[in-house]
Amino acid sequence: MSELQTSYKGSCHCGAVTYTVQSAPIASALACNCSMCRRAGTLLAFVPQEAFTLETGADSLSSYKFNKHIIDHVFCKACGIKSFAHGKKRDGSAMVALNVRCLDGIDLDKLELKHVDGASA
Repeated sequence: MSELQTSYKGSCHCGAVTYTVQSAPIASALACNCSMCRRAGTLLAFVPQEAFTLETGADSLSSYKFNKHIIDHVFCKACGIKSFAHGKKRDGSAMVALNVRCLDGIDLDKLELKHVDGASA
């Protein structure tokens, strides 16, 4: 891991789903107003698929796709928390959308929030 990389641990509420992410320090997050993000209160950061490792809980995940069916919103079947989602960037490469509220060591009050109008997309 390079000096510019940070290791984050994340999980659902009950701990059935756990994961590790290697990323540059997360200082900002996307606040989307689409029907899904607004209702769930997610704050998102994006990493390449290869930076994400699901440690436990693959069998505890359920999936939900809506609208254009581009993003695979996964959630824990036990506690219902959506701690991440899978999708593809415009160039077709695999990415993971992290709910930064589910990452350990993130000070939410210090995040720069970038507001996105997903409701109109």
